[in-house]
Amino acid sequence: MLNWVVRGLLIVAGVVTGWFVAKDATNFGVIQMMVALLLLTLIIAVIAFWPDHWKIRPHQSEKTNR
Repeated sequence: MLNWVVRGLLIVAGVVTGWFVAKDATNFGVIQMMVALLLLTLIIAVIAFWPDHWKIRPHQSEKTNR
């Protein structure tokens, strides 16, 4: 299961890296890994802060009903 996540992340990172660096460049793998870590950080940040938007705030719903 984790293999699928890592593979998908590296595929997306490879596409993004391919926009900026030639695929036969010697540092392509390093830059691909940096982009993959950046994407992973972005995904974790979205997951970590997303539940704040899901919370039901009863004080706001009471104000709108008045």
